[in-house]
Amino acid sequence: MAHPGIGLGTWAWGNRFLWGYDPDQDHELEATFLAAVEAGVRLVDTADSYGTGRFEGRSESILGRCVSRLPPSLRSRVCLATKLAPFPWRLGRNGFTRAFNASRDRLGGRIDRVQLHWSTARYLPWQELPLIDGLADLVEQGEVAELGLSNLGPAKLRELHSHLVSRGIRLASVQVQFSLLSPQALSPGGMLDTCRDLGVQLLAYSPLALGLLARPIGAGLEDLSAPRGALFQRLQPSLSDLLSLMQTIAETHQCSLAGVAINWCRAHGALPIVGMRRPAQAGEMSLALNQELSEGERQALDERALGLPVRMPANPFQSR
Repeated sequence: MAHPGIGLGTWAWGNRFLWGYDPDQDHELEATFLAAVEAGVRLVDTADSYGTGRFEGRSESILGRCVSRLPPSLRSRVCLATKLAPFPWRLGRNGFTRAFNASRDRLGGRIDRVQLHWSTARYLPWQELPLIDGLADLVEQGEVAELGLSNLGPAKLRELHSHLVSRGIRLASVQVQFSLLSPQALSPGGMLDTCRDLGVQLLAYSPLALGLLARPIGAGLEDLSAPRGALFQRLQPSLSDLLSLMQTIAETHQCSLAGVAINWCRAHGALPIVGMRRPAQAGEMSLALNQELSEGERQALDERALGLPVRMPANPFQSR
C-alpha cells in the first residue's frame, strides 16, 4: 500500500497565545510555504478561526499571499483547504455563507476544500445538519470542489457520510487528532477502520503532539510558551521509552524524531497535517516523504503508543 503524502498545517500562523506569533515572522512563513510545496506537499490546511486576538483570520491572509506568489505550475498542484467554525451564532443552511465568502477573500479568491471545523453534537446537535447541507450546497453550486469534516467519531462520521451520499456529495476527508500520543483512531472499529470502510481520507492533525514528539530526550522547556510548557512538563516524564525507540528508528533511517512520528501516521494510511514555521522543517518533511517505516518498526511503535500511561488532551468538541 502506497503511503499518503504530507500536508502543511498553519494553525500557528497568527496564533500569539500558543505559538508566539509575531508579524515579523511573515517572511519566514512565506519561505516555509514555498519550501514545503517545492518539497512535494500538496494539501495546505487552515481555518477561519486561526489567529488570536487582533490577528483573527491571519493564517488565511498569509496563506492567500503565499499562494498568489506561486508560479502557475506549482499553484495548480496545491489543494487549499480551510475549516469553518460552527460558532453558535452561525445558524441554518446559510449559516456559513458570510464566513465562506470572507475566507475566500482572505485566501485570494480560492478555496479547493471546505471543512466543518468541529461537530456541534455536544452543544447544539440540531445546528449541525443544516450547516452540513449549506456546505454541500456550495459543492453543488460549483463554489468549492470538495467537502471535508473534522473532529468526528466513527458513529457521527457514518451518519453524516450517509446523509451526504443521499445527496450525491462525496466526502473527501475527515480530520482527527492522531499521533503516537493520541492513538485512539487505531482501536477496532475506530476512525481508521471507519475511514477505510467509507473510502474517506483520514487527515491526522497534531501528528507531533504540539511538537513534543520532535524534541530529544532531556530537552529543556525554557523555550516554550506557558500553555505548551505546562503540558510538556506533565507528559514528558512518561515518554522516555517511546522517545528512545523513536531515536533508534531515526538513526536507522537517518532522519529526525519528527520524521519518525510523521511516518508512523503515514504507515497507518493517515495523511499527517504538519505545522511548519521554518524552511528547515519543510526540509525534514521532504526527507520523510521519501522514507517508510518497516512493518516491525510500525508495530513496535504501536505497542509503545498504546501502552503509554499519558495521552494528549482530547478535543472537547470531538463527537462519538
